[in-house]
Amino acid sequence: MKKTIALSLVLAASMSLAACSKKADDAAANAADTMASEAVEGADNAADATMNAADAATNATANAADAAGNAVDAAADAAANAADAAKK
Repeated sequence: MKKTIALSLVLAASMSLAACSKKADDAAANAADTMASEAVEGADNAADATMNAADAATNATANAADAAGNAVDAAADAAANAADAAKK
């Protein structure tokens, strides 16, 4: 949101300077290009961070499922051992 506002201000400033000179016009265009590039880079970084967080959540879920499966297996083994011990 802040970048959008800043970009709008830069564009407004560039329009007001455009009538002054070619040099001011070039500087304003360069500033607008830089702001646009930074906004795109920021969006890319946010998308990458979101994907990394989703991957971490998926891995954590898989690890929790594995741990639960191991606990069930251990409980079944313990029950089987208790049943075998009771038969003897």
